[in-house]
Amino acid sequence: MSTLEKIQAAEKAGHILPSTAKNLADWLAASLPTWAVASIDELVEKEAWPELNDRFYRYLEFGTGGMRGRTIGAVPAAAETGMLSPLGTPEHAAIGSNVLNDFTLIRAVIGLYRYTAGYLASVHRADSPKLVIAHDVRHFSRHFCELAASTWTRLGGTACIFDGPRSTPQLSFSVRYLKAHAGAVITASHNPPHDNGFKAYFEDGAQVIAPHDKGIVAQVNAVPLSELGVYLDKDLSRVITLSRTADTAYETVAAQSVIDKTVFKKAKLKIAFTNIHGTGAITSIPLLKAAGALVTHVPQQAAEDPRFPTVKSPNPENAEALSIAVALAEKNKLDVVLATDPDCDRMGVAVRNKAGKMELLTGNQVGVLFADYRIAKLKQLGIIPKKGGKNIALIKTFVTTPLQDAIGHAHGVKVINTLTGFKWIAAKLRGYEEQLKARLLAKEGIALDYDRTPRATRAKLLQKYSTYYVFGNEESYGYLGNDDMRDKDGNTACLMFAELCAYVKTRKLTVPEYLDEIYRKHGYYTEGVINIYYEGASGAVKIKRILETYRNSPPKKFGDIAVKKFQDFGRAKILDVDGERIPAQDLYFVTLANGFTFAARGSGTEPKIKFYLFANAGKPAKGKKLNLAATKTAVKAELDRIKTLIEADARARAET
Repeated sequence: MSTLEKIQAAEKAGHILPSTAKNLADWLAASLPTWAVASIDELVEKEAWPELNDRFYRYLEFGTGGMRGRTIGAVPAAAETGMLSPLGTPEHAAIGSNVLNDFTLIRAVIGLYRYTAGYLASVHRADSPKLVIAHDVRHFSRHFCELAASTWTRLGGTACIFDGPRSTPQLSFSVRYLKAHAGAVITASHNPPHDNGFKAYFEDGAQVIAPHDKGIVAQVNAVPLSELGVYLDKDLSRVITLSRTADTAYETVAAQSVIDKTVFKKAKLKIAFTNIHGTGAITSIPLLKAAGALVTHVPQQAAEDPRFPTVKSPNPENAEALSIAVALAEKNKLDVVLATDPDCDRMGVAVRNKAGKMELLTGNQVGVLFADYRIAKLKQLGIIPKKGGKNIALIKTFVTTPLQDAIGHAHGVKVINTLTGFKWIAAKLRGYEEQLKARLLAKEGIALDYDRTPRATRAKLLQKYSTYYVFGNEESYGYLGNDDMRDKDGNTACLMFAELCAYVKTRKLTVPEYLDEIYRKHGYYTEGVINIYYEGASGAVKIKRILETYRNSPPKKFGDIAVKKFQDFGRAKILDVDGERIPAQDLYFVTLANGFTFAARGSGTEPKIKFYLFANAGKPAKGKKLNLAATKTAVKAELDRIKTLIEADARARAET
């Protein structure tokens, strides 16, 4: 039997899905390179039907932010593996329509180019579409970067790349700095080593949102397999490799994230820094040293390595990923551990507590500290009024702790809640920028060059004509202190957190003690997360089932706790504080009778459904002191109980 006949027989026997059989047949008919055909032949010969299902049951989805997927199969074929590189990278990315490889990457680039060119034509701009690409250290990242740049220039555009790995926030900045029309980062953030991804940005330096998102997706989906072959061979002759000037521009702006430079000299802060084998050391360490911090680079994790060999997951949210740095900090009596993920858009920390031990903080806790410190410091320096103001905003996601809402309101600033994903925070920043430029032009006849306007001047103008942004963050360890970048920034987050730690040290406090001060003022809040993973084609069905049953049959109670309120963000009309409509999304908010709340949503980047739990004990009555130790114990016990009930309900829904 031929390979195609075996595929057809497997479909008849129910071993593979009809969509898998169709996509396999299409790919075999598409004049694939020899290694690709050999890989399919081998997997069919092995009867690796689950593997072929996962690889071919659909086309890798180009979502509103781009795409992520495996580049190395769970069952790799010998022709794919070929000659391994010294760092374990196979010769070819895995074959498959649901895999990130040369074919699916080229398809994404063609779609992005066509949309960008069409957009420029629609607004009567004759520019040649200009793209900036950055990449992290993952398997195939440099290759994909060069292949994307080659494809873009062959299509007629201008493509700029860096001479090596760079962080995601630097890409966000560089799109604006280089006046590009689009940007891309080759990264899968903190996903497992076998994954990679393609994140798309538009000319404001932010990940794409409506109307561009759906337009790009439509263009990508319209690219047929037959068009891809001519772009497989790279041609870098017209690709621009950026000089050191581009790095200096980003570093200069990133350094301005510090509000009070004097605290570094007073504190002599000692830092253990780890990039967990990713891009973080490229900019974070120079920024920290230039500010005056004493930095010890964790040697075991310093090397850029796509295998991330010292960790189970290169995710600074996980205690295990920070364990080597924590041990180093304990041994050398350092003040703080700072860790960044592979593309350096997220930051995790550990701080020394009153007992002298290193203690991990959550993304919510770090965001709370930033919000309180930065707003108070901006007031102290006269950048914003002592009483706050309606034209000053703290921006966070709905699934980030409501303690930040309490802090913002106590400071007299508005708090904007957005959907999950930093692109929604960036969308608010774009709106505030556009509003300022339009009003300034209408009222004073000034056409403002936003990025070239000094920050202090911009702060005054935004407060007068629009909204001034003081800080933005999401609970998943993403923070942004200023609007020069339009994505979360691990480099500036490290610098800002070092400043906060230095400030706390000058007060002869520990960071957990500072956090307790905030709790005593606003009430105790804590959070929990449930991640339920379901891999592959069958897993996608289970995740969809949970989300659909939440909509069609909302929960009424969990154990003895009744549901007080159920919000379906996919159906309800929800407005933010500015009166702008929140886009519809499969996000559900549940308020329980005991005052606790939780949110449920499917992950846009990983095969999981995620539940965000929020608990609080309320603000103490006037004149009453909060018994913090007892409150923490009681709230945590109740949160753990509810967490078990929510997870059990979700797993039952997955199987119904």
